[in-house]
Amino acid sequence: MMIKNCSLLTPDFEIAQNQAIAILDSKIVAIGSYSELQQTYAADSVLDGKGKLCMPGLVDAHTHTCQQLLKGRTADELPMIWSRILVPYEGNMDEQDSYVSAQLSCLEMIKSGTTAYADAGGVHMHKVIEATIESGMRAAITRSAIDIGDFLPDTMKQPLEAILDNNEWMYKNYHGKGDGRIQVWFGIRQVMSCSPELITAAAQKAREYHTGLHMHLAEHRDEVRYCLEKFKQRPVEYLESLGVLGPNLLTAHNVVYSEQELEILRERQVKIVHCPRANFNSHGFPKTPRMMQMGMSIGIGSDGAAGSNLSLWDEIRVFRSGMHAFWGLPVFDPLVMPAKDLLRMITTGGAQALQKEQEIGTIEVGKKADVILVNIDQPHIMPTRNLLNTLIESVTSKDVEDVIIDGKLVMKNREMLTLDEERIMYESAARMESILQKAGI
Repeated sequence: MMIKNCSLLTPDFEIAQNQAIAILDSKIVAIGSYSELQQTYAADSVLDGKGKLCMPGLVDAHTHTCQQLLKGRTADELPMIWSRILVPYEGNMDEQDSYVSAQLSCLEMIKSGTTAYADAGGVHMHKVIEATIESGMRAAITRSAIDIGDFLPDTMKQPLEAILDNNEWMYKNYHGKGDGRIQVWFGIRQVMSCSPELITAAAQKAREYHTGLHMHLAEHRDEVRYCLEKFKQRPVEYLESLGVLGPNLLTAHNVVYSEQELEILRERQVKIVHCPRANFNSHGFPKTPRMMQMGMSIGIGSDGAAGSNLSLWDEIRVFRSGMHAFWGLPVFDPLVMPAKDLLRMITTGGAQALQKEQEIGTIEVGKKADVILVNIDQPHIMPTRNLLNTLIESVTSKDVEDVIIDGKLVMKNREMLTLDEERIMYESAARMESILQKAGI
């Protein structure tokens, strides 16, 4: 495949004009002018990028595909939404519910320019994997891991051995599937719903299989209070005492940290993921400017569609405004969250969170061809004096026109090529009410 005549977002976040990209199998093999590439490569198909910006596919580094059919349900709700609504809902889903929910999630993600994601886990995650393979997306997926918690329904709890056995079964049967697009990770839901034994065992299994570990961490003050009362340590200190922290750990939310905890996370090279809209609505404002100063890896996640949608464009737009209002305005610092850093978070930061920075996250020769084409030849985008700023403030999901994942075209001119959009929309609407009735919410 060849993409011709496009603008290109370079790895150092500059804009190169009139570029062409040659793709062979799953990888980018050449970048340059179209006339130069034509002398070496004969393309089976050519995608015209005139008026479009070619950039890396976005990476949603923390989501919940099994919550897709809760869209619109959790807004204007009192705490604790997680224990009152989200967990009971997931606990009443059957395999087909999870499959359809994942299909709709992949459909929404692709149509907004997301090409890879990390799922924090539900119950029937093998069906999520199957839907993801069909969609053409790349993903790091784990199962739900909950073995304690008086505030949680028994339907969501399992003995430690069953949790690990199920996760191992999923790893052995699905890791590397989809031409290598699927990673199976181990999971820790959060410190309040996982025993110390489960936390330690999950981390050990992740190391044993040389794979990732995904958990919610420092999401809200109740979590800090729980750890202080039960272990006389803050959450990060507690996990450090269990030997859990390391470069393969992806932590979601990351709001309520002390300076000492940040130092430990940086030293252990833990991957930080923020979920701006979820955090601002319920938990608070993270110390992201400080994390950036410390050189920590930072990605962005949607946290699922229950509260909003899966658009990372919306996430970073809200994030920029929230960070400026909370950290910038009080000290008159308009540069507290530059556009370049936000773009880095949804591309290279997400790739680092998924432990795939050597393969995705930038458009470079030798990397996987996970790229999107954004129609910038529109009055709400062009002309502009600074395209990076305009990308952050003006681009929406609907401006993404073409999506290529692993060298394969999965959406062209906003038409899905891998998923039956009409059928998925119909089945999703039919299943939405039935799940809510089963869950009693």
